[in-house]
Amino acid sequence: MKQVEWSTVSEEAMKQIGEGGGAFLTVQEGERLNTMTIGWALLGIMWGRPVMTVAVRRSRHTFGIIEHSAEFTVSVPLDGRERELAYCGSNSGRDGNKFEGCGLSVFPGVEVRVPVIDLKGIHFECRIVYRNALSPALLSDTLTAVYPGKDYHTLYFGEIVNCYVTDTTQKR
Repeated sequence: MKQVEWSTVSEEAMKQIGEGGGAFLTVQEGERLNTMTIGWALLGIMWGRPVMTVAVRRSRHTFGIIEHSAEFTVSVPLDGRERELAYCGSNSGRDGNKFEGCGLSVFPGVEVRVPVIDLKGIHFECRIVYRNALSPALLSDTLTAVYPGKDYHTLYFGEIVNCYVTDTTQKR
């Protein structure tokens, strides 16, 4: 595990999230643990802090967990993982354990309670500092097609409290 400044890996992370098939957003509330594939995120500075913003639709199983959580992790695979990303993007944690379903394992977060997906990649540990449900009344008309079922996202702004790269799985 190599600690890195988030900004030095942000371009590579965003390319994987947006064009490379996504990343894993992992959340936990008590014993409830879930991960989902994300294809949208933002990295930048907000309130003078490094922040990662992720979007979760209210209909997702993950929403019920992250709404009661103070933290999340994002694991950006650099070793493929197309099969696992596809599985976690098309199956719900309501219907079964995604970790078992596609063979993912985790290791403990360093600064947060939420574990991290055990893979070769870039990992962000985040503490939620703000959340906001999108207001359809404020949404541009050019984006209404993104929400045909009116299943709007809630945005979660997570202060990046730790960022590191793993060259192999950790298997602790």
